[in-house]
Amino acid sequence: MTAPVPFFDRARGDLAMQDELSAVFQSVLRSGHYILGPEVEAFESECAAYLGVRHAIGVSSGTDALLVALMALGVGAGDEVVCPAYTFFATAGAIHRTGATPVFADVLPGSLNLDPASAARALTERTRAILAVHLFGGCAPMDELLVIAGGRGLPVIEDAAQAFGAERGGRRAGALGLMGCFSFFPTKNLGGFGDGGLVTTDHDELAERVRTLRAQGARRKHHHTRVGGNFRLDALQAALLRRKLPRLGALLERRREHAARYAALLGGRDLPLTLPDAGAAGHTFNQYVIRLKDASLRDPLRSSLAEQGIGTEIYYPAPLHLQPCFAQLGPPDGSLPVAEAAARDTLALPIFPELTGDEVTRVAAAIASFFG
Repeated sequence: MTAPVPFFDRARGDLAMQDELSAVFQSVLRSGHYILGPEVEAFESECAAYLGVRHAIGVSSGTDALLVALMALGVGAGDEVVCPAYTFFATAGAIHRTGATPVFADVLPGSLNLDPASAARALTERTRAILAVHLFGGCAPMDELLVIAGGRGLPVIEDAAQAFGAERGGRRAGALGLMGCFSFFPTKNLGGFGDGGLVTTDHDELAERVRTLRAQGARRKHHHTRVGGNFRLDALQAALLRRKLPRLGALLERRREHAARYAALLGGRDLPLTLPDAGAAGHTFNQYVIRLKDASLRDPLRSSLAEQGIGTEIYYPAPLHLQPCFAQLGPPDGSLPVAEAAARDTLALPIFPELTGDEVTRVAAAIASFFG
């Protein structure tokens, strides 16, 4: 019986580091430092150096990174923040949790990242920021977005949860806008062993606000200058992630190799699907997402692959402006056609670093066979 091809298998990489990771756990256990502390400070410093920013602040999750970044900017009730309609829920959920209103814009047909023209149309007198997502490991068109935002004096926040290590124009995600927000959820490029996140910025005052806000609004015990939250990064997460960070370059290269292999095997075969741009400079392929030219074939293809033991996922089955909790905000169905089409016709294939070339070949062969 042919072994299944999982959509994601974190254990393959972790077990290869088992002894080293176990030693890290024992070291933290002996230290007695479980919240923030030296391991977190060291990890923050190493992330800042890798990403090319002045400040990297460890927080409790990617969602909390978005929330605390918005809080640091003073976004709140009565404000609006423009974001893409096609992204993970946390992007808009964090905006809503500040009391502000997410205003949804369409995405670009190729990258499915925020469409600058649509974002520009969504701006109003109440807009306080643009929240751009680097979707699937590819950077949003930050040059254009920064010009649009700069003309209105608006900050651009990067939701880089899926894009640790991604680059655009020679700079890494998290160093392109005023602030960057990362997730260390286990499936991410730099995946942790639970929840964790990071906020980046070159702005000294904003960094100080984030550090204050992540610890209940206090920089020293029982002295609260702001109303913050419990957004602190655990020392164990930081210590384990520190051991993975030096390996990140090799892991990203493996993702790119898999993407190139998919392109070689599926491209040029006149199949009724569109592939992501495997040659996109700086793309990290946190997900490898194909689009079916006939959306009605997406679910049958997924079922066919599942029958052969091949895992897939749908990112995302509904755009945010059509989610029940946001439906009252608008715009109505049909208003953001690219995001709505993507929700119907996209399918994510396995691309994690420890995937084998033979497994990629098997996935591609199964897709080609489906189409005859």
